[in-house]
Amino acid sequence: MRVTPIKIVIGAMLLTAIPVNNTFAQMAPSHSPALSSAPSGSAMAPATLSATGKVVARVNGVALTDRDLLREMFTLFPYAKQHNGFPKGMEQDIRHGAMKMIVFEELCYQEAQRRKMTVMPTRVAKAQAQIRAELKDPRNYQMFLAEEAGGSEAGLRKRVERMLLIQDLLNIEIIRKSSFSDAQLKAYYEKNIANFRQPQMVSFQTISVVPPPNSNPEVLAEARKRADDLLKQAKAATTYEKFGLLAEKSSDDDFRVNMGYRKPVPVTKLPESIAKTLTSMKAGQVSDLISIDGGYTILRLIKLDPPITRKFESVKAELKSYLQTQKQEELRIALNDKLRAKSKVEEL
Repeated sequence: MRVTPIKIVIGAMLLTAIPVNNTFAQMAPSHSPALSSAPSGSAMAPATLSATGKVVARVNGVALTDRDLLREMFTLFPYAKQHNGFPKGMEQDIRHGAMKMIVFEELCYQEAQRRKMTVMPTRVAKAQAQIRAELKDPRNYQMFLAEEAGGSEAGLRKRVERMLLIQDLLNIEIIRKSSFSDAQLKAYYEKNIANFRQPQMVSFQTISVVPPPNSNPEVLAEARKRADDLLKQAKAATTYEKFGLLAEKSSDDDFRVNMGYRKPVPVTKLPESIAKTLTSMKAGQVSDLISIDGGYTILRLIKLDPPITRKFESVKAELKSYLQTQKQEELRIALNDKLRAKSKVEEL
């Protein structure tokens, strides 16, 4: 797996797996004074969109500020810039998650220092050059230096080196420990073969007549008459398009906007009367009226697929990704717990 020499997005890592191919997303200029004022009564909360340098946490005495916290919050919810804030109902969760991220990041950095890990100057220089290239306009680069690196190249070098050390530690403790050989994947597949069995699947179209709830006998009789008339037209609709156009014009169910088409679904998930009818039909055949839920439905079978067991080679890549994600999360939690256990963390 190729690792880009740019900062891992720690936010995504903490919530899911460890994405090692991302750029220094957190180090891009991520906040603007324009974000400090959301419209009155807005569903977005602007209060956290300005940072003053206030200390929000300490990790073994090292101060983390609201600037670090806000940067991580933008990593979690990048749309805040477009929407002038974070959703009020989500802000506290975003803030809580961001706090955990910046603390974990600092714990990893301190652990890398404790192990006396180093980064080659050429890697740091390459990363700096990539940042400059991504920002393109020299004015943007100078603004970036001012906001994120104390206004100096030396400050940027220090930040880049810090991020690369964190990345290297995570590669050692998580990425390298979460690989699976083909033999291991095959063993898991064979042990959990039931998970790779696909049930009988069916795709079909529908035309429905649904009278209003608590309809009187006259309305119900009219609905039946309409359903009988539609059945005659449906039987004459010999193609997907003809049946679909009839559904669009006359059906009462929500699927009429998609020509009555129902995406493939396990037969076992359908009502018994529907399942029994569909499994007795041939592709292209139209059913008789089926009375269900106080209304009437007409079915047209598109395809009925028998149950199958997916072969190992067809699921290998998907399985590998799944198991790696699970393992990386386990290792991430264990590393976080281990580092916290021997550290003093204060969230203010």
